[in-house]
Amino acid sequence: MQSTIQTEKIVELLRKWSEELGFDKLTIADLSLGEHRARYIDWIKEGLNGDMKYLERNIDKRLNPSALFDGLQTIICVQMNYMTDSVKNCSEALESPKRAYISRYALGRDYHKTMRKSLKSLGANLKDYIGPFGYRVFADSAPILERGFAEQSGMGWIGKNTMLINRENGSFFFLGEIFTDIKLPFTQTKTKNLCGSCRKCIDICPTGAIIAPYKLDARKCISYLTIENKGAIPEELRTNIGNRIFGCDDCQLCCPWNKYAKITNKEDFKPRHNLDNETLVNLFLLTEEEFEKITIGSPIRRISYEQWRRNIAVAMGNATHDFKIIETLKIVYDNASMIVREHINWALEEQKKKKPLVNSTA
Repeated sequence: MQSTIQTEKIVELLRKWSEELGFDKLTIADLSLGEHRARYIDWIKEGLNGDMKYLERNIDKRLNPSALFDGLQTIICVQMNYMTDSVKNCSEALESPKRAYISRYALGRDYHKTMRKSLKSLGANLKDYIGPFGYRVFADSAPILERGFAEQSGMGWIGKNTMLINRENGSFFFLGEIFTDIKLPFTQTKTKNLCGSCRKCIDICPTGAIIAPYKLDARKCISYLTIENKGAIPEELRTNIGNRIFGCDDCQLCCPWNKYAKITNKEDFKPRHNLDNETLVNLFLLTEEEFEKITIGSPIRRISYEQWRRNIAVAMGNATHDFKIIETLKIVYDNASMIVREHINWALEEQKKKKPLVNSTA
């Protein structure tokens, strides 16, 4: 049986090792979910998860973490910042309608791999120190209410945009967990919710997906529409998507707490293939082989080539009138799928509406 002094020393070492491995915060959670349990059930019952039916499966595991790991005693929670210099240039990118905007978490290497590798190293360090013990690592890779456990452990608070926010690091970070059969002292101090009367995230959401404070209708969310949604994007939402072709960061970019977000030194999260500064036309003309090549090891692999073209077609329709965009849409049309063709037709109609009027008296 480990003494209190021993377990406190273990937590101290875990924090030291986690920092060395590139994590920016480590807290210890118990197995309770508090209000997050009822909130999640209600969210599912209202159908706000849209077509993400996987969120309805394994409810028992989501609400009872012991079902994922026999003998579970403690959940070690970590966060890893992913903000790079590209975040500073978001406004410029969003205000350039002929450029593609990709959510900043997806510009570099797939965070699942980076997080899992570092979590395994953290577990190995602990094993070397105390000897064999049971544990599993997770990074958005199992039915776990990650933000719930992170909030319960004092890592931050759930903001009105449903993101976890930390007063030292903002919200541009990934979460990960180690489930273990070792009993460790829980982080006792729960972080106070510091959103106050601010509603910037609610007001700025392009599609009105934050339907109330702390309540997101995924069916309207641009991240859902461009990533999770496999079919056609509803016409009434296309215009508000702008030039966002994979995800959206607006509710984080406007958050006052992100002025404290720190630039990561992780090479893995830095933009690859100029994807933070590429034109819609260039990306639309990528062949399927080229698309797969530049997205190897990238979170963008969550979508298919068809979804990629569908999303870009919408963004091209939202761009200012441009003959090159119109010509590119027509070139791709013949070899496009039916879904992509539908969005190309819409984009061409939108471009036609923006055609400059010719002065007949000139």
